[in-house]
Amino acid sequence: MKKQIHLLVVEDDENTCSEYENYCSEHDDIFLIGTSAHSGEALKITEELLPNAVVLDLELQKGSGSGMKYLLDIDKIKLKVHPYILVVTNNISPYTQAAVRKFGADYIIVKSQEDYCVPMVIDFLRGIISSIPDMNPVTETCSPTIKQRIEDDYNRRLQQNITNELNMVGISPRAVGRDYLRDAIEMICHKKQAYICAEIAKKYQKSDASVERAMQNAINSAWRKTDIDTLESCYTAPVSSEKGVPTMTEFIYYYADKVKNNL
Repeated sequence: MKKQIHLLVVEDDENTCSEYENYCSEHDDIFLIGTSAHSGEALKITEELLPNAVVLDLELQKGSGSGMKYLLDIDKIKLKVHPYILVVTNNISPYTQAAVRKFGADYIIVKSQEDYCVPMVIDFLRGIISSIPDMNPVTETCSPTIKQRIEDDYNRRLQQNITNELNMVGISPRAVGRDYLRDAIEMICHKKQAYICAEIAKKYQKSDASVERAMQNAINSAWRKTDIDTLESCYTAPVSSEKGVPTMTEFIYYYADKVKNNL
């Protein structure tokens, strides 16, 4: 499973916060757990939501507290593992930057540099992802609301990955069995392995046989219409030379494994 950055942004500029929200919503490897213009609130978010990376503005002029206060106070909440703290600031004083490092900042980016922008900050975090700790955010310390947010984000990324894989292999959106295949793959990812066709048939008010037939027909159609190079690059599991196409079960389990490993 790919490592995901769970990001907290401590920033008092609303436009910048909106940029982070928009950017993170479009990229599966970054989960924005929150933004705050108040160092005290940011500390509470850190304690409950356990971000593994924090982008911290030093001067919160439109909020309350400061990034420096956040750094001083984070040691008081007794986290087992501290998040990676990336300070972003307009303050270029070497004395301030030395103090920031002393109090626990992992790195400092000066906002006045020419290429500074939200994507640049995120790309920096991507580049040092091996240094970003695993915080295991789904723990007893998380509230039910936070657990639900994390689960919803996982499901969103899972469904998008399944849709992308079906598109790449040539399962047409018009195929009757496409929705059935998508649901079946998602069920296997969630370890709901018993009576797949029966559950899908119940959901769509169809017979088990018609659901199974529609899924196999969608696969057969893709293998007839999609060029062989694309099929071989997208679907790398062995295919029976006698049948020439994967069975419904082979297809579902292959893609369940593939999308889970790519999350």
